Amino acid sequence: MPFRVTWRALYQHFRPHRWAVALGALLSLVGSVTALVQPMAAMELVDRLGTGGSVKGALALLVVLVLAGTAVQSVGAYVLERTAESVVLAARRTLIRRLLRLRLPEVERTQPGDLMSRITSDTTLLKAVTTQSLVAAATGAIGFLTTIVMMGVLDMVLLGVTLGVIVVVGGSFALVMPKISQATRRSQEAVGEISSVLERAFGAFRTVKASGAEARESAVVERAAEKAWRHGVRAAKWQAVAGTSIGLSIQVSFLAVLGIGGARVASDAISVATLVGFLLYLFYLTEPVSQLVEAATQYQVGAAAIARIVEAEELRTEDPAAGGSGAPGDAGAGGTAAPGGAGAGRGEGAGAAASVTFEDVSFRYRDDLPYVHHGVDFHVPGAGMTAFVGPSGAGKTTVFGLVERFYEATGGRVLVDGRDVRDWPLAELRASIGYVEQDAPVLAGTLRENLVFAAPHASEEEIRDVLVRARLDALVDRLPEGLETVVGHRGSKLSGGERQRVAVARALLRRPRLLLLDEATSQLDAVNELALRDVVAEAAREVTVLVVAHRLSTVTLADRIVVMDGGRVRAVGTHAELVAGDALYGELAATQFLAASA
Repeated sequence: MPFRVTWRALYQHFRPHRWAVALGALLSLVGSVTALVQPMAAMELVDRLGTGGSVKGALALLVVLVLAGTAVQSVGAYVLERTAESVVLAARRTLIRRLLRLRLPEVERTQPGDLMSRITSDTTLLKAVTTQSLVAAATGAIGFLTTIVMMGVLDMVLLGVTLGVIVVVGGSFALVMPKISQATRRSQEAVGEISSVLERAFGAFRTVKASGAEARESAVVERAAEKAWRHGVRAAKWQAVAGTSIGLSIQVSFLAVLGIGGARVASDAISVATLVGFLLYLFYLTEPVSQLVEAATQYQVGAAAIARIVEAEELRTEDPAAGGSGAPGDAGAGGTAAPGGAGAGRGEGAGAAASVTFEDVSFRYRDDLPYVHHGVDFHVPGAGMTAFVGPSGAGKTTVFGLVERFYEATGGRVLVDGRDVRDWPLAELRASIGYVEQDAPVLAGTLRENLVFAAPHASEEEIRDVLVRARLDALVDRLPEGLETVVGHRGSKLSGGERQRVAVARALLRRPRLLLLDEATSQLDAVNELALRDVVAEAAREVTVLVVAHRLSTVTLADRIVVMDGGRVRAVGTHAELVAGDALYGELAATQFLAASA
């Protein structure tokens, strides 16, 4: 990014902590001042040794300056380190809140592992650039200028020699700065790639093992790690070149000053004490120059990190309070919805069952992809069960994504209670909906945490009731820790059917006005499927239930059936009407009958 944009982004992270940084800078500056006085005290000590005078006072002053400077600089370093950790914490909080508000298409276009690395790895690089590097630049610049002035006071000829060498030898430093930034950014991108491939492997761990793919997946991760290593080494190489060029300039300056200064002492142009003082200042010049080099290097590293953080901050987010689409910069820096608020609360059974209407809806996931919906039209009145059937790829699950406003319709309107979903406050819309996804995700944590995920303030009586309704009570009773049992990563300690029942129970506990079930019984045995069908049928008397189903036993219970094919609504009716009047439905029903009787 351009320097101005990079600096503006860095300043946003630095600004809330500017007074703490100023305190750390002040303490560091005081420590630097004490160091600047030390050569003068040393000169006084040398003069007294030469004249045979008492050195106790000068020696005591030198010791006090050394100890005081060290102590003050130590406190300043602690203040800066603590502030740096605060900068990282604040950046992570902001980024976490924003990423969890991302619109679903943005997440689907980005590797989850890469997003995680921006929170964990990239934010860590802000630690140095927003605190130490700023202070190092300030104190280094002040120390450098002050030292130059003091050296000029002692001897302008030697100062000219010193500056000439530094400019000539240190000029290479400016040439390597962009290379450090470029190598660091590529290294961070490779770290994100490592996170992505690891997330892929652990997300399908059983499949990896069952396929005997451990070695192949390890090779993929190792290639990403080697890529990060190569770019990290390249960045280290250029940083070493930068540091070495400055060190070389100081060493060459020392040799030049020693030779020319010795000649000037021999000609009585300057005294031995002056040469000693000048050489001490030259040695001291190493520290401020090193600080400036470090500040510039850290800025290049931080610029690479801030560019990736800004990219994440520019992803489109959802605003839970507004009815319009999220835009870059909205809802990102604010807080998350409070527990129990509109975004995390329950439908509380408020109001009548919701109606759902699609009016000539067209939709595609991206501009470069084909349309999934082509003028979809249907109306579902309040209460009752509506089943969506059709071959794979017909657009059934996409209906649910549009109702939940995970995606925006490309054309037409999606209405809930006669109101365009784009006009609903997002939190209010989703608080009225219970959603069971196709793969019935269960989060790592306890069984209780999963059940109350959408209804954090549910009572024990309500939890027990939904456990019975979802046929989970027997499971809980036989678990050694009951509801406090840890279910493992993605519910790995539960069977597929148990995960589905947990997802259904979680949706029912929310007490929604609209219940969306996407293949909610696909992994249940016959006994539990029958029980869950009764639960859904009972819920359909009070709320609107939309079901994507392939099992005929579920479809025949529906009050109405929407047949979809090729992204269009082919027919709407009851089971009997569609068997008699729609060839595709008749074929699907016949296939199900054969499967059921096989």
